[in-house]
This record gives sequence, structure tokens and C-alpha cells, in this order.
Amino acid sequence: MTGPPSPDLDRLLARLTGPAGPELSCEECFEQLDRYVELELELDRADADAAVPGMRAHLEGCPACNEDRESLRALLTSDQA
Repeated sequence: MTGPPSPDLDRLLARLTGPAGPELSCEECFEQLDRYVELELELDRADADAAVPGMRAHLEGCPACNEDRESLRALLTSDQA
């Protein structure tokens, strides 16, 4: 007897099958990252996702680009303090 799928299995399956919607390449992500992070900080994630379609899916699937995002967020929020 099996139970419901685990969250880890769900995440793994999502990464293997890819996003349901549009996704950016790393180059496109890099070109839009400043704008996306600024929108995230000024508005909220949903508004940033709507303004830059495909960015969220790319960041969830690309550890290198997501690390760049986190570094940029940290830099911008440290300037505000």
C-alpha cells in the first residue's frame, strides 16, 4: 500500500518534466534578472512573475541563475539598511 507522493518526489518530477509554461534561457534570464529582482523587492513575486514570464520557472530549475538572483537580492537589500 502506498501513501500520497512526498513533496521531494513532487519536486523531482517537476524538475524532470520541466515547466508547464514558458521558460527563459540562462542568457535571457541574465538580461532580465535586474528588472525581475527590482520588481520582486518593490512589488511582490506574483507581479514580478507576470512582468517577466518564464523567469520563475527558470530560477526554479537553474541553481546557477537562482544563486545570482539571491546574490543580487542580498546586495540590494543590504543597500537599503
